Amino acid sequence: MFDNLSDKLERAFKVLKGQGQVTEINVAETVKEIRRALIDADVSYKTAKDFTAKVKEEALGRDVINAVSPGQLFTKITQEELTRLMGGESVDINYQGNPGVILMSGLQGSGKTTFSGKLANLLKSKKGKNPLLVACDIYRPAAIDQLHVVGEQIGVKVYDERENKNAVEIARNAVQYAKSNGHNVVIIDTAGRLAIDEQMMAEIEAVKQAVNPTETLFVVDSMTGQ
Repeated sequence: MFDNLSDKLERAFKVLKGQGQVTEINVAETVKEIRRALIDADVSYKTAKDFTAKVKEEALGRDVINAVSPGQLFTKITQEELTRLMGGESVDINYQGNPGVILMSGLQGSGKTTFSGKLANLLKSKKGKNPLLVACDIYRPAAIDQLHVVGEQIGVKVYDERENKNAVEIARNAVQYAKSNGHNVVIIDTAGRLAIDEQMMAEIEAVKQAVNPTETLFVVDSMTGQ
């Protein structure tokens, strides 16, 4: 998805290649191509329109210094506006606590288990933490086995209670296990659920109340909308 968007944006910037200056005409043509690329990537029309209007305003309001071509300037402005649109500043995950508890949530098949493993590996290798992965998906066949495979690949302990069908108890017991065994971050992998499923939503709310997570992450498929 992102490669496709990048290719279309690159083609849009080619309009300005070889141009000696930024003008209303070449900016309008480039902005039109950028808007089309964003809409093709399923960005809402209003967002794409507002975004390109801001890019156009910035482009026409800046002076082009001799060392920078109009194409380079336009690329820089677009990158700055995309960064601002996506939030502007990066925010680190809160894994502080004794232990820090990270609760994973999301739809079925969104990649929670895989992401849990990647996050555990990051905390272990880059942050010097001793994470514990917790199997709280008591519904999906082989969910526990999948988490164990992920844990073995990255050398991270996985806590499970195969015979226990109470996700709240498993999560609570896992936090106690972490405290007793030197794990300073607990990552709880839960079952996928829809907002309209009242029973499943009540379950994850109960898990949250039981373990009081320092961070709750909602995992979504990056191809959503494509």
